[in-house]
Amino acid sequence: MDENAIRQWLIDCFGPIQGEMAWNQLSNMPEALRDQLMSQDPSTLPKPEEVKSMMQAFTAGGLNTVGDIQHVAEQGPINIKLAKSLALQKANGTGSDASVSAENGEIARRAISEANLWLDTACEFNPAQGETQLLTRAGWVESTLDSWAQFASPVAESMNDALASILSQRFGDGEIQPEISGIFAGPVEIPIPDDMKDPAKLMRFVGNTSFAMQLGRAAGDLSHEVRGSFDQGIALSKNPAGGLIVQNVVEYAKSLDIDVSEVMGYLALQELAHARLFASVPWLMPRFEALLGKYARGIAIDMDAMEEQIREAESIDPDSMASAVNITKVAFPDTPEQKQAMASLENLLALVEGWVDAVVWRAGMAHIPHIEQLREMLRRERAIGGPAERTFESLVGMQLRPKRMREAAALWESIGAKEGPEARDAKWSHPDLLPQLPDEQSQDNADAATATADATNAAGADGQDSAASQEASGSIDWDAELTKLLDEEEHKHDGTTDAAESNGTDGSSDVDGDVTDGGADSPRSPEES
Repeated sequence: MDENAIRQWLIDCFGPIQGEMAWNQLSNMPEALRDQLMSQDPSTLPKPEEVKSMMQAFTAGGLNTVGDIQHVAEQGPINIKLAKSLALQKANGTGSDASVSAENGEIARRAISEANLWLDTACEFNPAQGETQLLTRAGWVESTLDSWAQFASPVAESMNDALASILSQRFGDGEIQPEISGIFAGPVEIPIPDDMKDPAKLMRFVGNTSFAMQLGRAAGDLSHEVRGSFDQGIALSKNPAGGLIVQNVVEYAKSLDIDVSEVMGYLALQELAHARLFASVPWLMPRFEALLGKYARGIAIDMDAMEEQIREAESIDPDSMASAVNITKVAFPDTPEQKQAMASLENLLALVEGWVDAVVWRAGMAHIPHIEQLREMLRRERAIGGPAERTFESLVGMQLRPKRMREAAALWESIGAKEGPEARDAKWSHPDLLPQLPDEQSQDNADAATATADATNAAGADGQDSAASQEASGSIDWDAELTKLLDEEEHKHDGTTDAAESNGTDGSSDVDGDVTDGGADSPRSPEES
């Protein structure tokens, strides 16, 4: 590497003064070490913009001096300030709006107002206190990251303990020597605070910082995917009335080629139905927190797997150590207690999402022409999850997706039709009153038909077609069916409205037709069309 090139790179990264200081420090290194550094390929160096962003994030995370290391390590298993700073950088990146435009804000406020009126006729719960927010991507990060960090903390604590244990075993009671010597012909001092020369303490800091970096990056990516504060099915926002990420809703509408007012109205119904449920059922969020905590505390780390990840890391720095604190790579299989907690969590999440799905259908079917298409798209998104959502879940240590949402929605619709909305919503007054989803059947192909029939009968959803029943059993090819659904919608607009019935697909009705003829006592859903 040319000396002028590395000198200019340092100036571009750290500015003229600090860049020159860094160059002087590099020049004073032992010749062998300097030659080794200078022999690197310039293309492997990070871009100056990336270095600046990382330095800004570390400054915001309280890592201004090496003396801050101990303080950060003692604050907890995750450096939340660092995670939030990195998340905001991604959320505010290229293409992100710094504020909600007047035009989109008016569309969103009208959708929220209408959604509240429609929900008054479809459920017994009152609106949540406060005002539903119109959020930017950065606003979503600010509103929800503390909750994510809370759920991820038990996992991060286990990771940090394992990292500290491994390094302590390697070094025993000795200290990390703050110098490099030997082949570099002389010591080079590394400024490590005396209290941090303990290998366990140092590794806790590395784990703390590495987990925060992953959490921040994942949250920043997820801010481009989410469209409401309840998208993960639990209450994450500080505002009980929730919020819509307006830019993401507008972009979602464009991708579907559906009028933004219609999409905004449907997603507002989703957000406000969640907000009403969580605000009216005081035991619901504590129950989620207890189940999440029970699962996370049961996570056991495979020390051999983690040591292998550490061995493969290029250096002991937070970025290189990312794999070593990735729960998907170093955790033992779930214990029976964890499996029980996860099953309870999935069932409760399915009941929440199924209730919201049924109520939103009832509230919006007379007002939103494309409600069937939007409903089906959202169901499949919730079942599959986006790339950033899956990354985020790997940090929390579990999936937050309702695997049995269709069965739960059919169950709530049946209860509403037979007993009325008041009796349906009264079942949320105590956990013991919640309806029971049918036991999950074997997913083997030989038992698929029996499992589907049992689930259908238990849910009181007679009349569902075979394709919808396959979806309830989890054996459907989601991508193929989604393509088929969208193709059907195009044909319907061309006058071929009978395509879905003749082909035996999952039966979405003509989204431009009359969707109100199901009547108050017989709610129509895609499964029953």
